[in-house]
Amino acid sequence: MFAQLMNFLKTPEAKPPADLKVAVAVLLIEAAMRDDSFAPEERAAIARILRESFGLAKDESSQLLAVAEGRVREMVQLHPYTHAIFEQMPPEERVRFIEMLWEVAYADGVLDAEEDAMIRKIAGLIYVEDRDRMLARQRVLARRG
Repeated sequence: MFAQLMNFLKTPEAKPPADLKVAVAVLLIEAAMRDDSFAPEERAAIARILRESFGLAKDESSQLLAVAEGRVREMVQLHPYTHAIFEQMPPEERVRFIEMLWEVAYADGVLDAEEDAMIRKIAGLIYVEDRDRMLARQRVLARRG
């Protein structure tokens, strides 16, 4: 019995990677909520980003947002979502994802220190270099004027 338990604990569970759309939506929402609020401007920015990035209709992006919000409420760790992004996106798309995070962080007009820290953390977890993270931020700020 003890040997069976040890084998169970040693054998990694083969988990399928998280759905990329859900992973992106979850991390965008998590970044937006880092300042303990989820402003309507942030929600609208996330919905727009999801529509544009994945070619979704308005109702599809709303459904994806609802699923992702549920996952955020249940979330214990970022790893399944950052791992899905790392595994399923090439490096240039991961940089574009960091740009999406900056768009959400600035959507309410204020960059909170917690949002900044979250973007830095996610960038590290998906292997986006600091230089690329900062260039992505500058592109977002340039677009915002």
